[in-house]
Amino acid sequence: MADLDDLRSRWLRAFLAARDDDSCVIAPYRYADALLSCWQEPQRRYHTLTHLTAVLDHVDVLEKYADDPDLVRLAAWFHDAVYLPERSTNEERSARLAERALSEAGLTAEKTAEVARLVRLTAGHDPADGDRNGQVLCDADLAILAAPPSAYAAYTAAVREEYHFVPNDAFRAGRSDVLRHLLALPRLFSTPYGREHWEATARYNLRSELEMLSPSTRPDA
Repeated sequence: MADLDDLRSRWLRAFLAARDDDSCVIAPYRYADALLSCWQEPQRRYHTLTHLTAVLDHVDVLEKYADDPDLVRLAAWFHDAVYLPERSTNEERSARLAERALSEAGLTAEKTAEVARLVRLTAGHDPADGDRNGQVLCDADLAILAAPPSAYAAYTAAVREEYHFVPNDAFRAGRSDVLRHLLALPRLFSTPYGREHWEATARYNLRSELEMLSPSTRPDA
């Protein structure tokens, strides 16, 4: 169960650290509360407060690799703030939400644009070699791929629940395509920490899941 008070405090620390002045912020928790409501919407099974907390935790682990870890943390808050499983525009809509909210909250145009850019980057998880902020956010978002077996199984089950409206055969085919695409990438993680600690386990998990989805190994085959 997510600790809402702790999450609100984490939002405020990142938000205040990203501001360029010490002026009073009116209703400082208003934006946190609005985002927390988004992350608790009923259609979510994986993209929940648990995922948000995990991404923030992983950003904390990776923060030394980022140029501005507090902007990365704000991007983590927004990266799945808009989430409808049947839509392909979630990242773009989440980025636009970040642009509106952070501009209204008093962040500079440059910092607001950077947060929105990072949110959009999570659509493909393909940061450039020199994009330190992007590498940290993408690695933090994909760290679930390197979870222990029980946690990885819970993740895949939650993803299936989010796509409950997709017939089984179509889901298996689509999920298999995603897994093959990930396995074909030269690397899943961009930070030194991710490559050292997560890469091998993530590839093992992905290969195991792909094998489970293949017709020859499915229980109903």
